[in-house]
Amino acid sequence: ARALPSKESTLFKELLTLYETRQLKKGLKTAEQILKKFPKHGETTCMKGLLLTHMGRREEGIDLVRKGVQLDLSSHICWHVYGLIHKGEKNYKEALKCYTQALRYDKDNLNILRDAATLQTQLRLYDALVETRHTLLKIRPTMRQHWIALAVAYHLNGNLVEAKKVLELYEATLKNVPDYDVEHSETLLYHIRVLEELGEFTEALALLDVNAKSRAIVDKTSIMEIRARLLSKLGSDEAEHAWRVLVEHNPECYQYYEGYMSNLGLTMVKQDALHPSASQALSVLQEFSTQMPRATTPRRVALSIASGGQFRDLVTSYLHSGLKKGIPSLFSDVKGLYNDEAKQQIIEEVALAARDKFNLADPSSSTASTDMEPTSYLWTLYFLAQHHSHLRRHAQALEMVDLALQHTPTLPELYMFKGRVLKRAGDLLGGARCIEEARVLDGQDRFLNTKSAKYRLRAGMVDEASALLGLFTKKDAPSPGADLEDMQSLFYLIEEADSHNRNGNLALALKKYMAVNRVFEDFEDDQYDFHGYSLRKFTVNTYLNLLTWEDRLRSHPTYIRAALAASQIFVALHDNPSIGTAGNATGQLTDAQKKAKSKAKKAAQKSQEDAKKAAAQTNNNDDKGLEPVRKDEDPDGTKLLQCKDPLERAANLLKPLATLADTNIDVWIATYDVAVRRKKYLQASKALMRAAALDTQHPELHIRRVDLRQRISGAGDSLQAAAPLVTESASKLLPDELSLETFNSQYLQQHSASGLAIFAVAKVMVKLETPREQVDETLFTALEASVELDVKTALAILSFLRSTQSPREEEFRTQCDQRFELSTVFKAPTDLAELRQLVLSVPRETNEKVEDIP
Repeated sequence: ARALPSKESTLFKELLTLYETRQLKKGLKTAEQILKKFPKHGETTCMKGLLLTHMGRREEGIDLVRKGVQLDLSSHICWHVYGLIHKGEKNYKEALKCYTQALRYDKDNLNILRDAATLQTQLRLYDALVETRHTLLKIRPTMRQHWIALAVAYHLNGNLVEAKKVLELYEATLKNVPDYDVEHSETLLYHIRVLEELGEFTEALALLDVNAKSRAIVDKTSIMEIRARLLSKLGSDEAEHAWRVLVEHNPECYQYYEGYMSNLGLTMVKQDALHPSASQALSVLQEFSTQMPRATTPRRVALSIASGGQFRDLVTSYLHSGLKKGIPSLFSDVKGLYNDEAKQQIIEEVALAARDKFNLADPSSSTASTDMEPTSYLWTLYFLAQHHSHLRRHAQALEMVDLALQHTPTLPELYMFKGRVLKRAGDLLGGARCIEEARVLDGQDRFLNTKSAKYRLRAGMVDEASALLGLFTKKDAPSPGADLEDMQSLFYLIEEADSHNRNGNLALALKKYMAVNRVFEDFEDDQYDFHGYSLRKFTVNTYLNLLTWEDRLRSHPTYIRAALAASQIFVALHDNPSIGTAGNATGQLTDAQKKAKSKAKKAAQKSQEDAKKAAAQTNNNDDKGLEPVRKDEDPDGTKLLQCKDPLERAANLLKPLATLADTNIDVWIATYDVAVRRKKYLQASKALMRAAALDTQHPELHIRRVDLRQRISGAGDSLQAAAPLVTESASKLLPDELSLETFNSQYLQQHSASGLAIFAVAKVMVKLETPREQVDETLFTALEASVELDVKTALAILSFLRSTQSPREEEFRTQCDQRFELSTVFKAPTDLAELRQLVLSVPRETNEKVEDIP
C-alpha cells in the first residue's frame, strides 16, 4: 500500500483479501481502522467506497471512490476501482479509460490487463485487444488460455495468418496431452476453422484426419461435417460418400442434403421440369426416400423441385401421409410451395379429393375404407381451412372450421385457428372469443393461456389480458406485466405496446417499446462474462459464433418493430409537443387509461416497498453487486413522453438498423423522418435514395418526396455546404420540371387501384392545402370495388379522417362496415362494447380459478 507504515500496510493487504473473499463487513471495519489514522489515503478511501457499493449504499460508495481517485491520481488501485464502478454501471468506455490509466502506473498487472482485454472485446476494439493479449502472453507464456486468446484476438482483427502462426506455436509446446481432452479437441477444431477460412483446405483436411485418427478430436459429428465440407471444396471424389454418411447419420438435416446436392452440382430449388439437373435431383431424393422411408426431409425437398404431374403424385403421397398421421403443422410445412400458383392449385385439388375420400359420415358409402381413421377427415378439414385462409378466402375457411368443429368440438386447435381466421378478417373481438374458447378446454395449458392473452391485447383489452397472464406468473410479483418484463418476454412487451398505441395511450406504449430496447441492451451486456469464460473453457468456435450473433442482434424483427413504432411516437412528439403534456394523443385520458395509470403507480409503489423491506431484512454482509438496482420512477410513461430530446432518442434507436436492416424500406422512411427534422438534409436525402432503390413506387416514399421538396425550398441557409448534393438527390427523386400537384395526380393515375396509394395521395393533398372536399372525395374512391383495400388501410384512413375532423368520417365508417362483412372493427361503439362482453362471458372450466379472471 502506498505511503502507509508497515502495520497499516498489512491491514490494507488484509482489506484486499477481505474484499476478494466478499467479507464486506470485516473489510469495511478494516478500511475505517486505516482511515482513522490516514483519512486522506486514496487507495483505502476507494476500497471503502467499493465495499459500500457492494453493500447497497451505492451513492455514498461512488462519492468515496471519486474522492479516493482525486486523493491519489497516480495509484493503479484507485483507477482500477473506479473502472470497476463504471463497469458495474455498464459504462464500458469510461471503464476502459480507467483501466488504461491504471496500466500507466502498473503495466504488468494481470487482473487489470484481463479486465481491459474483456472491455476491448466488448467494445470491438480489436487493434488494442491484440496488443493487450500480446502483453498477457509475454507475462505468463505458460498459460494455455493466453495463447488461444491471442489467436482469437488476431482472428477478430482479421489477421488470420498471425492467428494460424500462434496456434502452430502453441501446439508445438504441448506435451503429454491426456486422452479425451475436450479443451485440446476444441482448440484443434478452431485451428481447422482458421485454415479453412484462409482457404488452405488441404492443410485443414490433413490436420483433421491426423487428429481424428488419434482421437484427439472427440466431437465425431463435427469431424464428419468438416471433412465433407473440405472434400467438397477440394473437389475430391470422396466428398459424395462423406455427405452420404452424414445424411444417413441424420436423415432430417436439410443442410446435409444441400451439401450432397451441391457436391453433385445440383440445386434444391425449383427449375424447369425439362432441365436435366431437375430429374437427376429428384432421382437422388427418391433414392434417399427408398433407403430411409421414415425420413420426411427428402420427400419434402422433392416437392420444391418437382412440377406438373410428377409434383401431383409426390404431393398426394406426402399430404395423405400427413393427414393420416394427424400432423397439425402439415400446412405450415407445405405453405412455402404456394409461391407457385400451379402447385397451389394442385394442392387444393389433392386436399379436396382427400376430404371426399376420408369423409366417413356414411360408412356404407363405396368410397369409405375400413382402414381409415375418422381423424383423417378432421385434419383434412383443418388443412383446407388453413389453405383458404392463406388465400384470404375467409368465408370458406370459416365454413371448413365449422364443419371440423361439428365433427370434433373438443379440439383446441380448431378454436385457435377459427380465431386466427376471424382476426385476419378484421374481427379482433371474435378472434379473442374463439381463442378463449380454446383456452377453457384446458385451463392448465400455458400456451393456450398465452395465446388468449395475446388476442385480447390485439383487441385492445389490456387489463383483461393482464389478468389472464397472471394465472401463470409469480404471485408475489408487483403485477403480471412486471414479472413478464423481468422474464424478458418480447411477445408480451411488443403486443402490449402496440395495444396501448392503438388505444391512444402513447405514454405507456412508448414505455413498453423502450422496455423492448432495454431487453436488447441486456442481451448485449450478457455477452460480457463470456469473453473470459469461453476462453477459459476453450469453447472458441461457439464463442466466435456468439460474437457474430451479437453483432447482428438488433436485426431481430421485434427490435425493428419496436424501434420503428417508438421513433414514430418521438417524431409525433417533436411535431406536437402538447402530446407530452396531455399524456396521450387525444389530450384526455379515458377511464380505462386512468385505471391503467393508477394500477401501474400502485404496482411500482409496491415493488419499491418490497425492495426496501428486503434490504432492511438482509444481512449487511450480503453482496448486492456493482450493478445499480433498477427503479421504475415513471410507471405510467409520462416522464418519457415529456422528454426534451425526442429526435435524438429516435435517432439512437434507428442507428443500428442502417446496417442491420438496410433492405427494410420502413427503416429508411423512419430515418428520413428523424433526419429531416434534425435538419440533417444530406442524411435525409440519402435515406430516401436508399428507399427508392428498394421500391420506387412505395406510397410512403411518394409522401416523403413531396415533403423533401417542400422542406428544401424553405430551408434557406441551413443547407450550407451540403446544398448541391441535397438538391441533386431531390431532383433525382422528384424532377424539378414537375410541379407537386402534377406529380401527385400522375401517381394517383398510375396506382388508382391501390388503397394505400390513394391514402398517400390524400396525405400529399393535405400538404398542398387542397380543399377538404377534394381530399375526402379522393379517400372515398378507395371504397370502390376495383380498389384493393384491406382492413388495416381502411382503419388508417378512418383515423386520418378523424384527425382532420372530416364531416364524412361516420359515412366512411358505415361503408367500411358494409364492405368488410366479417370485420367488427368498424362497428359502432355500443356494438363493440357488447362484443367485448361476449369475450368475457365464455363458460369456464370447473377446475379453473375463476376468481383470478375478470
